[in-house]
Amino acid sequence: MKKFLQEFKAFAMRGNVMDLAVGVIVGGAFSAITTSLINDIIMPFIGIFVSQASFADLYFYVNGATITYGNFIQAVLNFIIMAFIVFCMVKAVNRLSRKKEEAPPPPPPEPSAEEKLLTEIRDLLREQKKQ
Repeated sequence: MKKFLQEFKAFAMRGNVMDLAVGVIVGGAFSAITTSLINDIIMPFIGIFVSQASFADLYFYVNGATITYGNFIQAVLNFIIMAFIVFCMVKAVNRLSRKKEEAPPPPPPEPSAEEKLLTEIRDLLREQKKQ
């Protein structure tokens, strides 16, 4: 049992798992913002043209069952907005990572005095062998 808990702790403390947890939390909060944007701003504006306060009011009955297709339309709009925002974020991250890759590597450090001396000795020994 102790080994199992140690393995779980090592798994949970990996960077990827922590990043994923932060992503899920931020995504949940962002979902609430997107839902509010749709329900409180976009839908009332569209409702002006549809003559409905919101799409949630759009429904019809079939054999006693209520089909609320307005809720489905709102969910689809919510998905489209979320997908567009995630696309924009991924595109921005990719652009930033490309800029980092395109940066030229720093020049190699200047050789030390000892390395310069050893290089001169090597070159002198090569010259002596040629003669």
